[in-house]
Amino acid sequence: MRVTGGDAERGRVVALNHGCGACHVIPGVRGAVSWAGPPLSEWARRGYLAGHLPNSPENLVAWLRDPQAIAPGSAMPNLGLTEAEARDTAAYLFTLGAERLPPVPAGQPMGPKEAGPREEPRIRPRA
Repeated sequence: MRVTGGDAERGRVVALNHGCGACHVIPGVRGAVSWAGPPLSEWARRGYLAGHLPNSPENLVAWLRDPQAIAPGSAMPNLGLTEAEARDTAAYLFTLGAERLPPVPAGQPMGPKEAGPREEPRIRPRA
């Protein structure tokens, strides 16, 4: 998934410089081997973040900027990231596991906003 305005390499550096590895396992970030928080490996494959938000670039940027606004009482601290730093970090996280994403086969339910304006569930058409 692409994060508009984000740079994955800068995001890796942001994660390193802001000490994200003190709580998370993050592939590609030196010293990020802690299990205090959830591991961030395979991030691109996750369906949800913070336990209830769809894992989208905009939701991840909002979470990184102010996690307590989304999940009050969460152990995730507010790191004081700028909008640009959050976008870069999100861009990096969305590279983790992206190379292993299989295409969604025909006949599978479509995701939110993939089915147009209809609210009822739709099935992915055959190619």
